[in-house]
Amino acid sequence: MNRVLLLALALAFTGAAQAAGDAAAGQSKAAVCAACHGADGNSAVPQWPKLAGQHADYIANQVRMVRDGDRQIVEMVGIVAGLSDQDIDDISAYYASQTIKPGSADEAKVALGEKIYRAGNAESGVPACMACHGPTGQGNPASGYPAVAGQHDAYLSNRLQKYRNGQVNGAEDPYSPQMVTVAKELTDEEISAVASYMQGLHSAK
Repeated sequence: MNRVLLLALALAFTGAAQAAGDAAAGQSKAAVCAACHGADGNSAVPQWPKLAGQHADYIANQVRMVRDGDRQIVEMVGIVAGLSDQDIDDISAYYASQTIKPGSADEAKVALGEKIYRAGNAESGVPACMACHGPTGQGNPASGYPAVAGQHDAYLSNRLQKYRNGQVNGAEDPYSPQMVTVAKELTDEEISAVASYMQGLHSAK
């Protein structure tokens, strides 16, 4: 069993901290996030991730890392600096309660994208994405793996390229090193194809 799957199993048993947010309270608090991520979490700009339907714990953990200086996203620092843990939990709960607007995949990339997502690349040692993110891209909230179905392919491509280059989200993120391992053998063509394929996935929530 490779180390990626071993880590997946370990995280599945340890679980993730559960955010205790109030979605109703989070709706008004999320107004500050709407310019980039959309009022309902469906960002209009492909470079910014959709947050609608994402697991609340995952959103909260990432925002806390930015607020606390562990994850460097310059555009967010001033916005999240004054947020309390409860604010973050409420905003995360609100976005988690929203429905992501489905994307579509480039038909020319579906065959390769589906292969990488569902089976990986045995020759280069790339594991299947669905091992952690699920067959329909809904992720695994118990293990902390985010949903990827319907996400912007431009955002996904950018993140995969950064992981391939060894960039982690932050020292407090237990998942980034795993993604670095997964992405290091991906080619540009595979990244483009699998990102497009994930954009076209519709989560079965």
